[in-house]
Amino acid sequence: MIRAIAILIGAGIVACLAWALFGTISSAITDPAPPTAVEEFHRHPKDVDLASNGLLGTFNERQLQRGLQVYKEVCANCHSLKHVAFRDLTQLGYSAGQVKKFAADWAVKAKQFDPKSGDTTERPNTPADYFPTVYYPGTGNPPDLSLITKARHDGPAYVYSLLTGYQDQPAALLKHFPDAKVPDGLYYNPYFANLNLAMPPPLTQDGQVTYLDGTKSTVDQNAKDVAAFLTWAAEPNLPARHGYGLAVLGFLLLFCVLAYGAYQNIWRDIKH
Repeated sequence: MIRAIAILIGAGIVACLAWALFGTISSAITDPAPPTAVEEFHRHPKDVDLASNGLLGTFNERQLQRGLQVYKEVCANCHSLKHVAFRDLTQLGYSAGQVKKFAADWAVKAKQFDPKSGDTTERPNTPADYFPTVYYPGTGNPPDLSLITKARHDGPAYVYSLLTGYQDQPAALLKHFPDAKVPDGLYYNPYFANLNLAMPPPLTQDGQVTYLDGTKSTVDQNAKDVAAFLTWAAEPNLPARHGYGLAVLGFLLLFCVLAYGAYQNIWRDIKH
């Protein structure tokens, strides 16, 4: 008797779930949710050709140096690189002396706490310090860029597309979604998650950054270079990791060949 009641209860629960599922599917087919502005106008990041792309990707040292210059002159006023130390810049081809001067000249100084007086003071950065955190009292910290290319889908392409994607809001968007007008203080960018962000266009004109190596400075070039630099900041060991991966694949291939040869040698005279 108890078993029969349990079966009936179970069957009732299954029937309720099936009915709910049927109703949900039926509603989705007969009365689908109306499209939103984000669904209609959000764009996938544009492709960007960087040396770090692909299985054999590596870093272009000159491009990384240009990207660091763009970060310093355009991005560093608002965004930190708290996971990158100044001494890491030696990987970009700078000497120890250049890194030492670069750290000492950095606009945001290092904080140090005096346990005797309880005061916090500032001192020049040293190569052992990490890039100082940028903080705005009352508004908090803008997003840190150390891992931005790992935290976003198609990270390098996302950074490049976002920096070059600012535009006026399309008339078609306002025609179909009149309530989706960009709020005051925000800027339209189809590569951002909700189409509107508070950051003004950081790259506004060609020649905004004068490259030390003489490369022609355009908004597109600036965006590519800083995207490459932030890719390095998020994964400085990328070339080594690619090298290890290829070495492992080579070892596995050799192992398979040797294992097959051993198999043929041992079982060649045995019918199976």
